[in-house]
Amino acid sequence: MANREALRELQTRLAARLQAARAEGLQASWLAVEAAGARYLFPLAQSGEIFPFAQPQPVPYTQPWFLGVANLRGGLYGVVDLAGFASGRPPAARTEAGRAESRLVALNAALEVNCALLVDRLAGLRNLEAFASSSDPPEGSPPWFGSGYTDAGGARWQEINLQALSQQPQFLSISA
Repeated sequence: MANREALRELQTRLAARLQAARAEGLQASWLAVEAAGARYLFPLAQSGEIFPFAQPQPVPYTQPWFLGVANLRGGLYGVVDLAGFASGRPPAARTEAGRAESRLVALNAALEVNCALLVDRLAGLRNLEAFASSSDPPEGSPPWFGSGYTDAGGARWQEINLQALSQQPQFLSISA
């Protein structure tokens, strides 16, 4: 009997949340992540599933930022160190504690690239109201950089267009 009541309460709460979501519209626009001290925003429509860090199998003769391949939920994904790719420097070594917070963010299947980006930490979901100001990408920035945003605390966030990133020849050319 208690299970039925608990199920009924759960259904009621879910129905109320769905109704509120319909009334408010889409709230979160980005998945906020951190990598090597930089803050990035991934559009939710271009982001895929989030996985705990899984040590990838190294692939010889590849770029230093390409960490290898990993089996994620039965699919084979190339793993790219986002900080290493963005900076052009070899990825930094991670401590055991750092690996515990690290996540693999897969690109949306619609982008047709079996790839997951290694980030140091998830920072939640963000919408436009979370930011005090926005700006165009800095001059000379990569073509996959979107707008820059500054939150109320003064922290700078850089939007990354994952679709544009997934089509960049440099991103697709993993061989060293």
